Amino acid sequence: MADPVTPPSISAREWAELLFDQGSFSEQFAGIATPDPLHFEDSRPYADRIKEAREQSGGREAVLTGTARVGGLPVVVAVSDFRFIGGSMGYAVGERVAHAMERASDAKTPFLAVTCSGGARMQEGMVALLQMAKTAAAAQRLHEAGVPMVTLLANPTTGGVFASYGTQGDVLIAEAGALIGFAGPRVRAVHDAGEERETLYAEDLYARGLVDLVAPREGLRNVLITVLDLLRPTPAPDLESLPKAIEARDLERGWATVEHARHAGRPRALHYIQALTTDFVPLRGDRSGEDDPALVGGLGRIGDTNVVLIGQERGDLTLEGDRHDGRVSPAGYRKAKRLMLLAQRLHLPLVTFVDTPGAHDGIADEGAGLAGAISDCLATMASLTTPTVAVVIGEGGSGGALALTWADRLLMQQNAMYAITSPEGAAAILYRDRDRAPEVAEALGVAAADLFALGVVDSLIAEPAGGAQADPTAAVRLMRPAVRRALAEVMRGKGGQRRQRREARLNSIGVPPGGPLHALRNLGEVIGESLPRLDEAREAAVGQAAKAASAAGAVVERLRHRGEHAGVTAEESAGEA
Repeated sequence: MADPVTPPSISAREWAELLFDQGSFSEQFAGIATPDPLHFEDSRPYADRIKEAREQSGGREAVLTGTARVGGLPVVVAVSDFRFIGGSMGYAVGERVAHAMERASDAKTPFLAVTCSGGARMQEGMVALLQMAKTAAAAQRLHEAGVPMVTLLANPTTGGVFASYGTQGDVLIAEAGALIGFAGPRVRAVHDAGEERETLYAEDLYARGLVDLVAPREGLRNVLITVLDLLRPTPAPDLESLPKAIEARDLERGWATVEHARHAGRPRALHYIQALTTDFVPLRGDRSGEDDPALVGGLGRIGDTNVVLIGQERGDLTLEGDRHDGRVSPAGYRKAKRLMLLAQRLHLPLVTFVDTPGAHDGIADEGAGLAGAISDCLATMASLTTPTVAVVIGEGGSGGALALTWADRLLMQQNAMYAITSPEGAAAILYRDRDRAPEVAEALGVAAADLFALGVVDSLIAEPAGGAQADPTAAVRLMRPAVRRALAEVMRGKGGQRRQRREARLNSIGVPPGGPLHALRNLGEVIGESLPRLDEAREAAVGQAAKAASAAGAVVERLRHRGEHAGVTAEESAGEA
């Protein structure tokens, strides 16, 4: 495999001119001095090398920090300068980057890192290496503050910069052809058998889901503008101003629904994501070296609302195809969890599109932690306080589908299905005859109408006559107001309230109203609410008893003194009293 064509490295000032709005950059934190902790000297003293680097680069250190605008959007920036001792990170670089991140956190302004570095600076020894921890810790504080971080990995990005704040971006963008890796080709200690090249490039990382986007240098500014715009939290839409959704009619049940849901021409997740959103930016990978094509997701805008999107994409509906018929692997569920947490951290609503016959459950997937990955998605969705909407658009199969559906609102197209297992599987278990799947489908209540009646689904989305497959454009037109109204509803109120309502709804499903189980649940809630009050009453009673005992003691003490003056004992005085 031939190496990509790598672009020449440019200075930090040149990157600033390329990416930032003209005249918008203001340098900050330039006064942090460069130390010489080891008094290092090889062929020349370290101090002489610093002086020379300043003359060649025009800057005082290997990073340029400050504030700027990109497409009118404010950012706090740290731009590496490869012309300053290879963009290496020493004490001054680490301090500048950490200070810039703190500024971004305080100002609630997105942080943009443009990395172009050879790693930690050898001349400062362990002092330089520790800047990896300092900048990674600063990035973590940025995440905890809910401030977006975008990283642009330029050519080259290696070593300590790449393995610290360089990979902490919520979105990782790589320059096409850029050499990127922890160990550069000169210092690599381990060579794998049969490895095709000594280093990896942006395109290699993209294929493995380790970066989200790759673009040529001349297109990076436009990519940044789009991404930064989509990372902004947007206000809740005005529900009253939104068009009303059309009511679903002529609802079918049983096997007819199964046939609709599985129809080869039915629109799939990417169709709806791309048709419902503007400026959709796909995000890739589980950040562990895999990207499952059956699980798609990214940033987009529905109406005026910026959202994070996740979808199960069935592709060509065959297990052997690139999309594996929408059967998501452990890596896919880890990717979904990553996107869920991104939505939570940046206060962006989450919208999921569910369409899978079930998880990809081969032995290799089981060994890679399939059950745990599904469980993590369920637990993560349960914990979210950001608004969430899930839409079942085709076949919702078992736990593989449930992993993406536990949302504040669960919508379902009228001809979609959702089942504990496939009708064929249930027929094989119950009757040892898969041909009896049609009658089992009716009994399992897999149709949208059945699930709406059970309270599992909040509302149904109408489809065009003949199903979504008959007119995919009309299917989008019918879905849009339903999703927008659901978003407007769930974006009201506070995050903790959303989680409580979601848990209360879960507890209510399957409990017959007015029945003994319902009564027991209510009794349990009453007892649970009463216990704290009983504890308070007990504490109050103990306090009153202590006060009474103290008062009685005081009375006895007064009588003792009176009795002593009168020549009688305290006990006798108390008896008279």
